[in-house]
Amino acid sequence: MNALTGTLLAAAALLPSAAGAGLTIPFAKYRLGNGLRVILSRDTSAPVVAVYVIYDVGARHEEKGRSGFAHLFEHMMFQGSANAPKGVHFRTVEANGGDLNGSTHADYTDYFETLPSNKLPVALWLESDRMRSLAITDANLANQKEAVKEERRMRMDNRPYVTAIVDAFPKLVFQNWQNSHTMIGSFEDLNAAGTADVAKFFKTHYAPNNAVLVLAGDFEAAEAKRWIETYFADIPAQPRPKLPDTSEPAAAGPRWEKYDDKLAQVPGVIVSWPGPKRRSPDYYALSMLDAVLTAGNSSRFKLELVKGKESVVSVEANLGWPYGSARDYREPGVYSIFAVHKPAFTARQVVEQIGGEIDRIRKEGVPAKELARVKAYLESSAILELQGVMRRAAVLGQYEIFDGDPSFVNTEMDKLLAVGAEEVKAAAARYLTARRRSVLEIAVSPKKEGN
Repeated sequence: MNALTGTLLAAAALLPSAAGAGLTIPFAKYRLGNGLRVILSRDTSAPVVAVYVIYDVGARHEEKGRSGFAHLFEHMMFQGSANAPKGVHFRTVEANGGDLNGSTHADYTDYFETLPSNKLPVALWLESDRMRSLAITDANLANQKEAVKEERRMRMDNRPYVTAIVDAFPKLVFQNWQNSHTMIGSFEDLNAAGTADVAKFFKTHYAPNNAVLVLAGDFEAAEAKRWIETYFADIPAQPRPKLPDTSEPAAAGPRWEKYDDKLAQVPGVIVSWPGPKRRSPDYYALSMLDAVLTAGNSSRFKLELVKGKESVVSVEANLGWPYGSARDYREPGVYSIFAVHKPAFTARQVVEQIGGEIDRIRKEGVPAKELARVKAYLESSAILELQGVMRRAAVLGQYEIFDGDPSFVNTEMDKLLAVGAEEVKAAAARYLTARRRSVLEIAVSPKKEGN
């Protein structure tokens, strides 16, 4: 399974990946009687097919005392089902020339396979069997509790920066527990969970009417529909779960906290601001501002901080960072910049340098030539991303979950490319101010003598 921390820290798409005028993704959408939404996107350029199932449940849907359930379920979903016992899912996909994985996010969980086209029924059968009859046993639960704990130890607590990002940063920028608790959950909550709790979570959130199934690649639509009907149509729907209250109180002013990282060799800093409403004009303007600052080797931060002042070693940023990109950004969200910097510079100096680049845009705007270059970079990156059938399936599924409209795959980039220099300048002035800023300083812990 895809490690949670890999999801958090992977280089996700910088911006909403949608085609501009040069690319149109064909798709058809329909719904089964039990509420399962189905999206079909046919592409016969290669004899492969991607099967992508996304559930409308993530860490922000968890209850107090039950933190970590979304991620625990990513593990549980690979522990077998009524007709595919433990290990069969993996062995079957791999024996048929495919690969598979899953990942946990703040607002959704997904599972996916890529297989040769003639093996599509295999993937559909496997996904339907675990949707209807996951093996929730004491032995499986105990085993996966320990797997999650070991993942935390090895992939988070044993890596620099990760604990600061996953545990300390959300508590700094969010006050509502639904948003601020760690996605991987606490050991105490995991230990307290019983099979009845897990079965309730499964029945509530892993129902067909709380999911989207996407096929992308080489298949015959009529035949695929018959298989989907055969495997999924009789899985019973469930009452839709109540959405959690994720609202945040108004920001109380600038905040600065320090985290001593025992594993970091060089310091880092996270600078963050509350973000705009999804799909608002400011959402697109701030996305474009982020691209000006961080997209590619000619970005402002790359030229001025990494190559120019030589203060920053690496930098990444996104609407929704560190849990995703602007595509899966759901308010309340933040725009955040994570910079690893050289020890010769203090955290305050680096924050001032980041603020200085933002101030330049706030005062001077972005020259037309630079903005045109950034837009060209974004459009070409989006088209390249959508070449792969699995990425195409994921994009379609995520737009359906977040917006109820997969057609954004063909319109989103046009909205982004329509952002002008004045809108970028205004977004910098409105959102990225010192008054609204939160900073997490990640300091290198002094090494004890002999270590």
